[in-house]
Amino acid sequence: MPRRDAQPEPVSTAAPGDPVGGRRPSGVGATDMVLRTRVLDADGLRRAHTRIAHEIVEHNRGATDVVLVGLYTRGVAIARRLAAAIAAFEGVEVPTGALDVAFFRDDIALRPVQPAGPTEVPVDLTGRVVVLVDDVLFTGRTVRAALDALTELGRPRAVQLAVLVDRGHRELPIRADYVGKNLPTAEAEDVRVRLRETDDTDDGIELWAPVAAGAGGGAT
Repeated sequence: MPRRDAQPEPVSTAAPGDPVGGRRPSGVGATDMVLRTRVLDADGLRRAHTRIAHEIVEHNRGATDVVLVGLYTRGVAIARRLAAAIAAFEGVEVPTGALDVAFFRDDIALRPVQPAGPTEVPVDLTGRVVVLVDDVLFTGRTVRAALDALTELGRPRAVQLAVLVDRGHRELPIRADYVGKNLPTAEAEDVRVRLRETDDTDDGIELWAPVAAGAGGGAT
């Protein structure tokens, strides 16, 4: 990872599960991207988790009927962190599940289907408040797929959305109820969320840009 006091150079970080929030533009690969800025460090990420957890409890007047359902991959880890935070300050163990939306995406005919993991929800969702949890909200199409997937698991009383980063560029009328960080971005940029559970590295959120856009900038 580039040092804070060094001019970043284009590096390749592409791998299965590459922490990229949203689509990479056609013709742009990992070797064409450069670190533009570090948005949140581990402490900032922890504070965002804590704030979202408090907002969920306050908005729902408690956590008794709440179920946290994370979207693969990083949403699952974030949901578990939120559940741990709620248990710490509210004393309530919130059921936490995982949701794979691969077969509910609207681009299923355009690319191979790649299941991310098993859908596991430990309780009946009927009559409960389901909080979908994801790392980055971009076009809204993943969340739309998640809403379709939920219909096979019960009929929640309400469905809410919690994300670490809202980067804009929505293509569907979808809005997050709980946001850790609103981050205006260019469509060609990548928002990369890194979590120790999924990426074997320090927690953090970074903004990466195409080389031409990032040239002469540097990490901040």
